Amino acid sequence: MHRSPTAEAEVAEELAVVRPGLLPRYEAELPGARAAVLSRLWRGLAHDPLPWVARREEGRDGLTLHLSDGRRLHGPRPDPYATGAYVTEVRLDATAYGDPARLVTDLAVPHSAAFAAELGHSVASLALSRAGQDSAREAWPESDWAWEQRIVDGHPFHPTCRSRPGFSVAEQLAYGPEHRPLVELGLVPVRAEECLVTGAWPRDLRDGERVVLPVHPWQAAHVLKRTCEERRTGHPLMSLRTLALPGGPHVKTSLSARLTSSVRDISLPSVAASAVLSDFAGIPAARADGLLHVTRTLGAAAAGSPDLAAVLRESPQTYAGDGERVLPVAALATTELPRSPGWLAGFARLALTVGLRLLELGVALEAHGQNLLVVLSPAGDPLRLVYRDLADIRVSPARLGRHGIAVPELPARMVTDDERTLRRKLFGSLVAGALAGTAGSGEALAAALETAVRDLPPTADLAALRAEPLPTKALTLMRLSPRTPGDQWAELPNPLR
Repeated sequence: MHRSPTAEAEVAEELAVVRPGLLPRYEAELPGARAAVLSRLWRGLAHDPLPWVARREEGRDGLTLHLSDGRRLHGPRPDPYATGAYVTEVRLDATAYGDPARLVTDLAVPHSAAFAAELGHSVASLALSRAGQDSAREAWPESDWAWEQRIVDGHPFHPTCRSRPGFSVAEQLAYGPEHRPLVELGLVPVRAEECLVTGAWPRDLRDGERVVLPVHPWQAAHVLKRTCEERRTGHPLMSLRTLALPGGPHVKTSLSARLTSSVRDISLPSVAASAVLSDFAGIPAARADGLLHVTRTLGAAAAGSPDLAAVLRESPQTYAGDGERVLPVAALATTELPRSPGWLAGFARLALTVGLRLLELGVALEAHGQNLLVVLSPAGDPLRLVYRDLADIRVSPARLGRHGIAVPELPARMVTDDERTLRRKLFGSLVAGALAGTAGSGEALAAALETAVRDLPPTADLAALRAEPLPTKALTLMRLSPRTPGDQWAELPNPLR
């Protein structure tokens, strides 16, 4: 078995200094972390349209990838909807690999060196995240941020699910939501004439004629290179750079670091469009028969750069009634609820009802497990959905026009009438993402979908969902294509066929 010690050893060395008591648990978690990342990687290798894979051949003992240079890569039969660490080894010709970073290094395809480094970081950070868990965690948290901090493994299908390059071990422990810290945001005052501000920027974040911008401490130290005299404490949410302020809103901060696969700064066009987009989103949401709420953007500001910007949003908890809980769909996998086929089918019916209704109206949601939240009754039944972060939705003027909804001035990248693009956005995030991640396997997902779609209105979008391969972002291909902008796509076997 090959094993790349670089990232793992570096984390162990730092951990021995900053938190030596955690080192044995970290080392014990490494094999499981390698398998978890290798399972995500194998999904991508098995299904992404990789240019150096000549053909794929299924057999009784698994799947063989015939590479264009004559080599063969063999592993178990992939379940593209499985979330567990079911792949512990793959073979490249006669050599067995349990370490995803070492495998990609030895594949030696274009851009594989950088991708292998990310995979090494992902394994090490995932082991660190798992090592820091408390077995006596609260079963049903009351606060929204506590639900977010239960999500330990990150993206259920992304091979760089926990890659945090540029973060030291001390910084991961201090800022990673799964480690449950309190984070002190810096407060940076900027002259109003130097700021782009939209919405109602709150009085408590103003200082006379100056606008006060919350700044993540990592950003202040590594990008802005400054210290902040004033601070405000918050609980980090699953996106790491977004924090819940006690008694207040959620604040999304700029974080010019590559987390998972994207640099998490806040663009000036998104700040400029935030208020208009927030007001617009409430119109189609109001036509979802009370099943969908969209968190309002309260204000957004940028000091002339994506590196110094912030967005204030309502807490999803705003939409919880007495005894109800609101939690990200990604957190459902940390509960017992999805193990009930009836519950899973009911949740799938709710999610598809809302997603397809919005799509019919002309709005394709990026409804993955982080953006999409579910309101649960005191008994745990799914009642309604909450959607947050409108930055990546797609809007169809033609569809909206058919329903008498005017299209506001939005960034050009959001606007399209292309049906394939609209369906990819929704189906790839909701079905291949949120619902698959909740179900945990292709068998469970298929059973839930088959029950859920029986009662849905027979639209052209539903017909496409039932008949065509299921789109998903080609996450491995995208990390191996750093010069190709935008999303790239793979097609998965349709669980409804």
